[in-house]
Amino acid sequence: MQHHDDDAYETEAEAELTDVMAGARITLDELAVELAGVELRLRRLARAAETPATPVELADTIDFLRSTATRLRETGEQTGLLARIVNGDAPLARTFTSGDPWGAAARGTDREDFGGPALVPSQRRLLHLARTAQLGGSTEKSAKTTTYADAMGDVGRGWESKAATVRRLRERNRAVAVEVLRLPCERCDAGPGKQCRTKNGWTSDKAHVQRQREAEATVDQRLGFLDINPVHVAEV
Repeated sequence: MQHHDDDAYETEAEAELTDVMAGARITLDELAVELAGVELRLRRLARAAETPATPVELADTIDFLRSTATRLRETGEQTGLLARIVNGDAPLARTFTSGDPWGAAARGTDREDFGGPALVPSQRRLLHLARTAQLGGSTEKSAKTTTYADAMGDVGRGWESKAATVRRLRERNRAVAVEVLRLPCERCDAGPGKQCRTKNGWTSDKAHVQRQREAEATVDQRLGFLDINPVHVAEV
């Protein structure tokens, strides 16, 4: 059986997103509703699998479908709360319990113990800030509240998640691998379509440095990358 790395393999169907979001980017509200739809679909499949057309005991599959649906429900409920937070329906603490700021207020601050300033807070951080605001905060600073829009200001224009950046880097690296084989190698005289060879004439799956650099430069210019980092993310 052929195995695909889930992190590296993406089908064309997976990249088609028009049926899961109305705009250029998915909203948290849309994501929460879609997750609820997938959860219901899985529970229906589990129910149908109880009585398959052919007598096969599908207990393992049924348990997997139902446990996955339960996790999806929890994630969907959390995403729904995040949607309310970003819409301003839930107050947020202005700082973490440590006193560190977040969002626009975190610009230029030093937060080495927690991985740097929290300009763009993670979902866990936002939920923590909402709980802190709800409980009144454990410090005078964190007891003061704000809204997501007020705290973020212009932070996040053109921003993309770590997962999106990693995906785009994978796409770039795959494109480089294709481009390498389009170029001849001056070091070992490998022609287009041929892999580089070692000093003893063995085929190698690693290209010589100059050939690799030329391929990277071509692809990076085409895709808009600089030092393997995306130069531009479209603002919406």
